[in-house]
Formats: sequence, structure tokens, C-alpha cells
Amino acid sequence: MKDIDKEGEAAYEKSVIDPKPMDPIAAAERLIDIKRILDQLGAVFFIASGTCLGAIREGQFIPWDDEMDMGSVIGLNGLDEKTIDRGIAAFEDNGYYVHVDRSSRHIGVHVVKGSIRADWTCHRIIDDSVFQYPGVRTPLELFTQLKEIDFIGEKFLVPNPPEKYLETKYGSNWATPKGPGFEEEVVGKIPDGDILTPRQRLSKFITLRLAPWRAGRLTVLDENDAPVSGAEVALVGIGRSKTNSGGHARLYIPEKYDYAVNVKYDDHEELLYTEELIPGGRYVYRPGPDVSPEEHYKAGVRAMALSRE
Repeated sequence: MKDIDKEGEAAYEKSVIDPKPMDPIAAAERLIDIKRILDQLGAVFFIASGTCLGAIREGQFIPWDDEMDMGSVIGLNGLDEKTIDRGIAAFEDNGYYVHVDRSSRHIGVHVVKGSIRADWTCHRIIDDSVFQYPGVRTPLELFTQLKEIDFIGEKFLVPNPPEKYLETKYGSNWATPKGPGFEEEVVGKIPDGDILTPRQRLSKFITLRLAPWRAGRLTVLDENDAPVSGAEVALVGIGRSKTNSGGHARLYIPEKYDYAVNVKYDDHEELLYTEELIPGGRYVYRPGPDVSPEEHYKAGVRAMALSRE
């Protein structure tokens, strides 16, 4: 493996597990370079999620944001999987490390260069909607006629109207900076089972009711490493279950993907915002350290915190 690939892979993993706020000047340079690459391919994209929020609400990157977000919709504006593959190759040719994940909901192209990460999420259309991470159903009509705005000295596209897009993702108070805790509000809007396809819903029933040995498992331990009985484990957008006397909860994991996981018992509750899970996988949860509101504001929520059995 090339040195750039090793360094890029390490930088990508660090950006997920131990994210740090971006330098806004370096981030602007990187986003402009990404725009150049995608524009040369004719790949239409919009700035999304936190990047869009910063652009619309503050006219700049959010100070604590740790990556840039872009989006496209497969099947709109001439975007197809061949164009995405050409984009992946173009990023690599321009010195970016590229990590790609493919699911039933999107193709995720994560690019890293100079320690700055950008996520280009190419959404699949599902029932006149797309799903924003970690599973927010968003009307397709917001992406059919994108709006041009001025941002960091360039012209960029955003969903239209951007205010409706941001309300869908972040809630009616999206214009008020929240800092810590916005993740809980986002996942609270996602109904159980909403991101499952009809085939996955059937598979969930079969797995949990008729073939439980095929299910995934999460073991919940307390701060003393003792199993917790009766803990509620929610796989956001999929479903929830309770742990048994051994601390084990059965999970239906439809595909290899990043999921948000919420664990709640007694007076303890923790949201893990990004956990890569695989069908049938077995994982262990241990509570994270207690942090003050200021520390939480800086660090956000834990990611990739589950360990494999």
C-alpha cells in the first residue's frame, strides 16, 4: 500500500474516532478544490448537513464542525454510478485518500487530504425521498431545483428552500445554535423501522422471530463491567430491544453500515452517533466517561465506541 494510502487511512479513522474542529481557511481551500474536481466531471452536488447549516445560518463554517458535507442524488441532474466512480478516481488522482461505503440508501465517498475530511453522500431515491444520516427521511422535492448561494467566495448549490431542508434535518429551531445535544434531537425525529426497505422489514421479522441465531447482539456492561439487565438498546431507524439477565440484546442489522445507537438504563443514557455494524455481529457497550457540558460541547458524542466480542 502506498504511503499516502496509509497516511490517509489513518487520518480518516482519526477523523471519525477523535474528530477535531477544522481550520476554516484550510477547509475553504479544500472545499473549493473539491468543487473544481466535481465541476470538471459535471457532477452536480450541493453542500449539505452541517456545512449547509453554517452557510445559511452564519455565512461561514460552524466553528466546531469537524468535516465538510456535500450531497448529490443518484438519478437527478444526470448523476449515475459511473459518474460517481469517475469522481472517486479523480479524487485519487488529485492526491486524496478515498474511503467508499455502499448501502441500500446511498454511496458514501469520504475524502481526506491534509487531515481535512469531506463526505460526498450520493443518495438513492426511495419512495420520493432520500435519507440523511442517521436516517432522516427528506422529501425529494428539496433537491430537484437546487438554489445557488455565495459561500467562501464561490458559488455553491444548496437544497431548495434551504430553510425547509435544515428544518427537516435539525428541527424547527435550526436557526438557533445548539452545540451539544443536537444529535439527540436529530435521532428523536426518526421512527423505528423507517429506513428499512420492504424486504428488510420481512428479513427483520424472520431474523428476530424465527431465526434469532442470525441476529446481531449487543452486550451492555455498566461502569463496573457488570452486565445490565433491562437496558433499552435502540438502533436508530431500525428498532429497539431490551437486554436479558446476561446483558444481551438482540439486534437486527440489515447491512454493513454506520448506525446511531442509543443505550439507556436506570439514570444512564448515551447516544453513540456513528457505529459501523455488520449483520450478525456481536458487540460490547461500556459507558463513556462523565464529561461536563463544556467538554461535551467540544467533543460531541462518542463514535466507533463499541468493541467486538
